[in-house]
Amino acid sequence: MNEKDLISGVKIKRLKLIPDERGRLMEILRADDPQFERFGQVYITTAYPGVVKAWHYHKLQDDNMTVIKGMAKIVLYDDRAESNTRGMINEFFVGEHNHILIHIPRLVWHGFKCISPDEVIVLNIVTECYNYNQPDEYRKGPHNSDIPYDWARKDG
Repeated sequence: MNEKDLISGVKIKRLKLIPDERGRLMEILRADDPQFERFGQVYITTAYPGVVKAWHYHKLQDDNMTVIKGMAKIVLYDDRAESNTRGMINEFFVGEHNHILIHIPRLVWHGFKCISPDEVIVLNIVTECYNYNQPDEYRKGPHNSDIPYDWARKDG
């Protein structure tokens, strides 16, 4: 995907997998990467095959998301009033067959669907710590919302 095809503020980093006879190594996010802003926390979330975890956005934090096991379809939707890419959707297929890190700026709706035959493990490095008393998370259901996206598989 070309940079001009990305939602404003979204950045992609191709991750380099370095295998050897002992296993493999892959750097995900470094403090000197252009998408690095600050460290809040790191967490993983999983989904079983066919499960959709969507939609949500944050007002305070940026996400840096990748898949460390399996495959996921990660989808972003720009509904920001002042954005020059308002109404744009980005769809990424991320995981064992496409190692990328997606920088998701605050206020951009996002979610993912497990598209592998086994559980997917998504790693997220965020710029803020989770606030248990006042979560910075705003949600809509994955289906039949005003976000113009259908999570169904597109055969053809």
